[in-house]
Amino acid sequence: VVGYDPEAKCVSTAEAAVAGSASGLVTRVFISPLDVIKIRFQLQIEQLSSRNPGAKYHGILQAVQRIFQEEGLAAFWKGHVPAQFLSVGYGAVQFMAFESLTKLVHNVTSYDARDSFVHFVCGGLAACTATVAVQPVDTLRTRFAAQGEPKIYRNLRHAVVTMYQTEGPRAFYRGLTPTIVAVFPYAGLQFSFYNILQQFSEWAIPAEEKKGGNIKNLVCGSCAGIISKTLTYPFDLIKKRLQVGGFEHARAAFGQVRSYRGLLDCVRQIMREEGPRGFFKGLSPSLLKAAASTGLIFFWYELFCSLLCALKSTDSTMRKEG
Repeated sequence: VVGYDPEAKCVSTAEAAVAGSASGLVTRVFISPLDVIKIRFQLQIEQLSSRNPGAKYHGILQAVQRIFQEEGLAAFWKGHVPAQFLSVGYGAVQFMAFESLTKLVHNVTSYDARDSFVHFVCGGLAACTATVAVQPVDTLRTRFAAQGEPKIYRNLRHAVVTMYQTEGPRAFYRGLTPTIVAVFPYAGLQFSFYNILQQFSEWAIPAEEKKGGNIKNLVCGSCAGIISKTLTYPFDLIKKRLQVGGFEHARAAFGQVRSYRGLLDCVRQIMREEGPRGFFKGLSPSLLKAAASTGLIFFWYELFCSLLCALKSTDSTMRKEG
């Protein structure tokens, strides 16, 4: 169902937006704790190791225990409200754009809309469109997840007003450049590998054993998420470092803080102080999150599209009988 299929004209562009936003909303509830841990790891200057006495976090289980002890269970859903706006908005724009772009490719070019390369390009462009649309919300989400106690921002409205008054409107688009640079290949690889894995499963699994299609979608999505996240991870880390620029005072309790003048300065400082491994801090929870989120996104999207198709089919049948 993902992408335009001329043989199965079932889901409209508007319905793709609805299914995309619904899949984003449900998925976000499950993956929020992993997202909080990943962001904490990405923003930590000290090495993620128990041998480093200055490191606040040095492993997933240790981080879970420490966050729970110091901030309570609700801390794993810090920034959940802006994160839900992010997920719903991003899911709607991304899948709506992806369906529209693959349909456009089918109608105006000689390329097959189901081709993996077409899915790579259309998936990347769709994600860039969605990223620009929701970047301010992503920045707010990152700051809420990053702040310690006592909180700098009391709520979403307070955060928006404070950021605008103290840092100006550009603060909401901090980290946009590395985000755009990273999101095109990341999303492109997600859609492309999902398509490749789906085609492989069609070839590898005999027709009489093709049951549990929803589980297959979940597995293919998870594998696509792991591959794409590993290949593009450093850009995600750099984006998070830039998004909390001007917010250093709220991170004093977490250890050392750094100020970056831009993308290249951030790369130079990380390489000089933390080495090549610094670009992969938080990779473990990030891969867990990528596997869970990508798998669930495609799982729920396919499921919601199937439900919409079934509802349309039932409605059409009732009208004919009436």
